Amino acid sequence: MTTITETEVLATQPGAVMRRRTGWVGVALRKLIEAVITLLLVSVCVFFATQIMPGNAAAVLLGTHATPERVAALSQQLGLNDPLLVQYGRWLGGVLHGDFGTSLANGRPVSQLIATPFTNSLFLAAVAVILTLPLSLIAGVVAAQFKDTWIDKTFLGSSMLANALPDFIIGTLLVFFFGTTVFKIFPPVSIIPLGTHPWDFPAKLVLPVATLVIGGVMYLSRLIRVSVIDALSSEYAEMAHLKGISRSRLLFVHALPNALAPAIPAASLVAAFTIGGVVVVEYLFNYPGMGVLLLQSIGARDIPTIQAIVMIIAAIYFVFNFIADLIKVGRD
Repeated sequence: MTTITETEVLATQPGAVMRRRTGWVGVALRKLIEAVITLLLVSVCVFFATQIMPGNAAAVLLGTHATPERVAALSQQLGLNDPLLVQYGRWLGGVLHGDFGTSLANGRPVSQLIATPFTNSLFLAAVAVILTLPLSLIAGVVAAQFKDTWIDKTFLGSSMLANALPDFIIGTLLVFFFGTTVFKIFPPVSIIPLGTHPWDFPAKLVLPVATLVIGGVMYLSRLIRVSVIDALSSEYAEMAHLKGISRSRLLFVHALPNALAPAIPAASLVAAFTIGGVVVVEYLFNYPGMGVLLLQSIGARDIPTIQAIVMIIAAIYFVFNFIADLIKVGRD
C-alpha cells in the first residue's frame, strides 16, 4: 500500500500551487528587472566608451579637408557640444524608439545599414544553435553509454581541448585542414555577393558554422553526459532494470527526460555564447555580418554604428541569459 505524506498532500492543494506560481512570477519579475538594469549599464558603458575614441564625429562627416569653422558649425548642429549626459539621454531615447542615428561613414540611417548584416549574423547563429543541440545530445548519450571506456576518455580529452581553444584558433585549424592545405573541400572564406543571401551558398557556411558548433557541442555534451550517468545510476533506474526493462527503453524513456532537465538552461547559455562568438568567426571568414561591420565601423570611427551593433549583441546575449534563468527557476 502506498502512503502519501502530509507534504505531498499539501503540495496538491490549490493554495500551494498558487503560491508556487506566485513565487515563480516574482522571481521572473526580479530577473527581468535585473536584465533591464544590466542592459542600462551596458548602454552607459557603450556610449561613454565610444565618446573617448579619438576623432570628432563632425570632422569624420566633413572629411579631412574641412575647415575648423565648418567642423565647429556641424558640431553645434549635431549637439556634440552639449554635456555628455544630455547627449546620452538623447541617444538612449532614440535607441528605445528604434532610432540608432545616422552613420558617419556614409550618411545612411544606422537601422538600414545594419539590416542585412544583422540578418546574415542571425542566420549563421541560428544554424549553429540548431545543429549544436542534437549533436550535443548524441555525443553526451554515447559518452555516457561507454562510460570509462576509451571512447569516453577520448571524448572527454577532446572536449576539454576544444573548449580551451578560442574560436579563432579552431576556425584557423578548420581552414588549414579543410579549406586550403590538406583537403581543400570547402571555401576558406565566406564572401557572399551583394544582393544574395547566405543560404544560397551552403558550402561557404560549413566552416564558420563548424567553428561555432564545435565549442558549443563539446561544452553542452559534457553536461548531458554527466546528467545521463546520474540518471542511469539513480535508484528508480536500477529498480526499472531489475524489473526487466531493456537498456534502450530505460535510457530513452526513463533516464533521458530527467537528464535533459539540467541541460536545458545550459543550452540557452550556449546559444548566448554562440551569439558572442559570431563576431570573431565572421571576421575570420570575412562573412558579411555584424562582426565585419563592427570592425569596419571601428576603423572608420563610425560611432553611431558601433553603438548600435554592440547594444544589439548585448541585448540578444542577455535575452538568452534571461531565458536560461527563467527555465532554471521553472525547473526548481
